[in-house]
Amino acid sequence: MKVVALALIAGVVVSNAAFAQQYPNRPVRLVIPYPPGGPTDFVGRAVATKMTDLLGQQMVVDNRPGAGTVIASELVVRSAADGYNLLFATGGGNYLAPLILPKVSFDPQRDFTPIAMLVMSPMVLVAHPSLNAATVKDLIGAAKAKPGQLNFSSVGNGTAPHLGGELFKSLAGVNVTHVPYKGTAPSMIDLVAGRVHFAFSSIPTVLAHTQAGRLKMLGIGSTKRSPALPDVPTVADTLPGFELVTWYSIVGPAGVPAPIVNRLNTEVAKVLNDGDIRQRFGSQGLEPTVMTPQEFKRYAETDVARWAKLIKAANIKTQ
Repeated sequence: MKVVALALIAGVVVSNAAFAQQYPNRPVRLVIPYPPGGPTDFVGRAVATKMTDLLGQQMVVDNRPGAGTVIASELVVRSAADGYNLLFATGGGNYLAPLILPKVSFDPQRDFTPIAMLVMSPMVLVAHPSLNAATVKDLIGAAKAKPGQLNFSSVGNGTAPHLGGELFKSLAGVNVTHVPYKGTAPSMIDLVAGRVHFAFSSIPTVLAHTQAGRLKMLGIGSTKRSPALPDVPTVADTLPGFELVTWYSIVGPAGVPAPIVNRLNTEVAKVLNDGDIRQRFGSQGLEPTVMTPQEFKRYAETDVARWAKLIKAANIKTQ
């Protein structure tokens, strides 16, 4: 019996290795859970273009927005675990959705195969000039002077900008009001108009507004200053323990064979070390981040656990 079992295992190993050698022999689909034109789409398409050359087969981008990233996640989770249907997954979206949204049918830790980290995207804290706050300390002082009167916008309940605001409230000990919007555009319109006081946002979304003086950039959510914004201090300089960095990655459904995972991870690492990609991403404040599948898995578990505590404490839910 033991000999038979070993033979079966050996057969599976040989089969997986042979499958990986043939992979890919047709186009690979990369499902992006956001509409075209945003920072996620920018990164996803840039990576897909480079991966097409490295894999010898086209990596096709398929934008499937909706339901707080759940539509895209469920599409990939239910697909065959053969490496031909991949998900462009974000830490603040696909990985946190089950903690916030009701009746989500998948568990990222169980139903995703971690393949490759792509970039870290530090979020920045910006304020309307009318608030007369030039630093994070100024903003905290203004909030404490007018408890409950200042507000911050987000692109929806449970999104990374919302979680950043809740973390800010918790660490600063201030009472500010969350104003959720249905997307980036309406949130930015009201922030620039001064109808809301401050927000956390991605660097590409607000850079033109801060350069034009329509918004003030008070701090960055990474633990270290960004090479793209060397003069902007971290929020953690004022609020130790603050970290707001969303991340983009590639995952597959559960059970993608290890040889295929390793092949994809190796090729993604080549993309992220490409000089053109590093320059393009760096100009947008995006930090290419190479990890092994195992390192990515551990990082995701730690990050999700950190946000789960805040989500529970703040009782964050959405419909």
